[in-house]
Amino acid sequence: MGGGFQTFLACLIAIFGVSFIGACDQVSSAESEPKAPPNIILVLFEDLSPRFGSFGDPVAHTPAFDRIASEGIRYSRVFTSSGVCAPSRAALISGRYQHTIGAQHMRTRGPQGLPIELPGGGPAEYLAVPPVDMKAFPELLRASGYYTSNDAKTDYQFGEPSSIWDVSGPGTDWSGRANGQPFFHMQTILTTHESAIWPVDMEPTNIIEQVIVSRNRNIFASRVARTDPAAVEVPPYLPDTPAVRRDIATHYDNIAFSDAALGTLYERLASEGLLENTILIVSTDHGDGLPRMKRSLYDSGLLVPMIIRFPDGRGASEEIDELISFIDLAPTILSWADTQSPSALHGFDFDGEDRDPPRQFIFAAQDRMDVDTDRRRAVRNGRFKYIRNYIDGDAYFSPIPFRDSQPTMKALWAGLEEGTLSAAARALFDPLPEDQLYDTLNDPHEINNLAGSAEYSSVQAELEAALDSWLETFGDLSAESEADMIENFWPNGVQPKTAPVDFNIVESGVVSLSSVTPGASIEYAVGEGDRWTLYTAPFQLPPGTELRARAVRYGYEESPITDFNASSEIDGTQR
Repeated sequence: MGGGFQTFLACLIAIFGVSFIGACDQVSSAESEPKAPPNIILVLFEDLSPRFGSFGDPVAHTPAFDRIASEGIRYSRVFTSSGVCAPSRAALISGRYQHTIGAQHMRTRGPQGLPIELPGGGPAEYLAVPPVDMKAFPELLRASGYYTSNDAKTDYQFGEPSSIWDVSGPGTDWSGRANGQPFFHMQTILTTHESAIWPVDMEPTNIIEQVIVSRNRNIFASRVARTDPAAVEVPPYLPDTPAVRRDIATHYDNIAFSDAALGTLYERLASEGLLENTILIVSTDHGDGLPRMKRSLYDSGLLVPMIIRFPDGRGASEEIDELISFIDLAPTILSWADTQSPSALHGFDFDGEDRDPPRQFIFAAQDRMDVDTDRRRAVRNGRFKYIRNYIDGDAYFSPIPFRDSQPTMKALWAGLEEGTLSAAARALFDPLPEDQLYDTLNDPHEINNLAGSAEYSSVQAELEAALDSWLETFGDLSAESEADMIENFWPNGVQPKTAPVDFNIVESGVVSLSSVTPGASIEYAVGEGDRWTLYTAPFQLPPGTELRARAVRYGYEESPITDFNASSEIDGTQR
């Protein structure tokens, strides 16, 4: 029905309670009043597959997550584009596949400032330099009037551009926004991370273990050991030993411990009256932090839970099982915020008023993991997964110092040496075939490789064609060496610098800002305050006003801060 008829019908109904004219005036006023944009909060647990009661896990103790799930929609087939945090987060924040923006390797910078070793070469430290037209979606929200805050993980691999967030860091939130200003807040719950599984009673044997175990003893002093190791399921590719069972049980205990943090956030939203106008998204940044889960292209590394609670309660307790990729979050969130999505985004809007059709395929990539050289690509439809391995003789497991400190990984290495591993576990140390094909319906752990089977030849051909088309459409920076890619980003290994901001007088009292560096984002601050505003258009500047400005292109060094004084003549004098 048209809007005019609906208004007329509402007026007729209202006659029975108020005067005809008053009812019509009220309806017309409501229709003419613009709808306020929603607040949006994105919560990400670290390193966590769908181990929640509302997703059918009988061992999980997750009352806060399950409460939100009962008030929202459960999305049961959401996949990240990488099985490890930095590339996954780069894709999420950009809305583009990580290997198309140079953020595919884990990581571009070593832990605690330590250098990374490039395969076949020396140490390297660099940042990805994404395409000149790329902006992180929170910056696009900020440009459209949103207050953006992040607590606290970034890990984008192209630096931490100040233009993305109004505030970012531990403990930051939406409280600094202007009255009535909508906000986007991102929060990471770190205590389900892979390293949180390491036992607090573990005797460290190296500096990595010493740091992590000491941290865990402090963080988890109040953690309750509620999970019986005998009750957990050990997947067929891990050895069924007491150490492995203990790790999985500890992971469940960490999930329960971390769920309480989600509950605290929910209660705060309720107490501040924000649940009535806030879209709440809860997910994880990739699969479980256990071997052959994290860092992999199997569903154990890519499949994540997601719930979305809408203020109007729509879809409460419903499940949607269409394929969704993490890169779909950017265009969907921008759609909710009535903010235009750049045409260069790779994802689909899965929920907006003009949503895209459901996906037929999801895609993912795996590249260097610390010192381990990988290059794999995957495509999945509703049932089958195809993985292409590019490095001849590459095995799934090779030494990675950080991962190898976890007891479960130690059990795998010990089992290999002792010859006690199952066939599924032993295969992880053997050279991978070029092609892998799995029936995820009948083989959810992706153990039985169907590639080359005549029975599934048409399935394999369809998925190979889809993968080829995807790579041709979006490109793949891993087709060249990482060293060559770095040289393109940072010539001679030197980080480029963003040019300083230029001040220009457009007309009397109106100032425009610019930087000669293509793709640079600009922020400015008025007076001596520390509040920076993202520059989007020329603005009025009263005579005598002090102005500071800075610019940054993603992956570049930020420009120096430039000062400007608006003289009484507004003559554009820069100092």
